[in-house]
Amino acid sequence: MSACLHITRLTGAASLQDGGRRGYLRFGLSASGPMDPLAFAAANGLVGNPADAAALELGLAGVRLRAEGGAARLALAGAPSGLRLDGEPIAAHRSFLLREGSELTVERPREGVFAYLAAAGDFPVPAVMGSRALHQRAALGGLGGRACREGDRLPLSAPPPIEADRCVDPIPLEREAPIRVVLGPQDDLFAPAGRVTFLSEPFTVSNRADRMGYQLDGPEIAHGPGGFNIVSDATVAGSVQVPGSGRPIVLLADRQTTGGYPKIATVISADLRRIAQRRPGEAVRFEAIDLAAATRLARARASLIAGLADRLRPVEGEAERLMRANLAGAAVDALHAED
Repeated sequence: MSACLHITRLTGAASLQDGGRRGYLRFGLSASGPMDPLAFAAANGLVGNPADAAALELGLAGVRLRAEGGAARLALAGAPSGLRLDGEPIAAHRSFLLREGSELTVERPREGVFAYLAAAGDFPVPAVMGSRALHQRAALGGLGGRACREGDRLPLSAPPPIEADRCVDPIPLEREAPIRVVLGPQDDLFAPAGRVTFLSEPFTVSNRADRMGYQLDGPEIAHGPGGFNIVSDATVAGSVQVPGSGRPIVLLADRQTTGGYPKIATVISADLRRIAQRRPGEAVRFEAIDLAAATRLARARASLIAGLADRLRPVEGEAERLMRANLAGAAVDALHAED
């Protein structure tokens, strides 16, 4: 039997995602890909994969997996989740070996929403239109066009050699930080009071939130005299539509590619993970910045992802950790110690 990860228990949402299905927006198909690209890239980097290799995205999910047909080198990054290897707790944000027959348990996250489990060598499921990312509404990618479920066996590639397990500092979820936006492209279709409401009042993530978009609860954002219908035009990841209810909807990875509601603002690409990691009931505030600042932040985030390999370090054993701490460095001679 070929090596695989057998999903023996699953609660919540789980899907295979890679860097996304690029080049099809003009055909009405959004890219999909990870909801938290930074955590996704960190998980892949820990096991020696390219940053856009396929990994298992867990959305408010707990999962138990067993290695069959061979061992797997794995790493989990993203929303803080309890992690157990054959019942013994281990740390996230580090790589580790799951031996054949051993079981890994990932608990539902204590905070945040999305965590990523990467396997050295990738998950070699068939690519559809150049990507393995699941687009659930289009039934493309993933496991035959669907999400993962109990009983599935995720195939494993032969892992590249890694001399030692590696770790990286946990990536903050930034769940309290404001969501930065660039106003427009249709902010002029809102009443001045509506624009003030959007930037000054708190909203909360509603229960109507998924990979397509997060609808927010809160005060009504007033449209201008032209109302809330426009000729449908293009959307992007981060478009903030405001329908007739006056409640904003932030479009995300699996969004529709066009829409007929005015868009008051666009969440900057560097902050998409900030809103994706907010749970239903958690607060959201918006802060407007200009396009030049958004561009600088996008470049900084791209540089951070590209430089993740430089942040990795070997996992230390207990003896090595104590030696590095230099616990004896402050020792004194008791015979000559001052009173």
